[in-house]
Amino acid sequence: MVSRTLAQGKPLSVTLFAFDRGEEISSHSSPGDALVYILDGESEITIGNEKHIVKSGEAIVMPNNVPHGLVAQERFKMLLIVIFNLS
Repeated sequence: MVSRTLAQGKPLSVTLFAFDRGEEISSHSSPGDALVYILDGESEITIGNEKHIVKSGEAIVMPNNVPHGLVAQERFKMLLIVIFNLS
């Protein structure tokens, strides 16, 4: 997996990721709501107990404080945007 942070601040973070087939991010939770946009390829993304196959051109939202993780079904690239609650 390769990642590049494009923007990082208190209200949000924007990161570009590239994965090889079979690479994964283990289940974890985040204090911010996250939007994943698949730029290329396909991934299985688990949010809570639900598994989703997300493909190039599709997006999925991962709510804050809900465990989530992913496994690359093939090589893929994604843009991750996390919005943090500042209150």
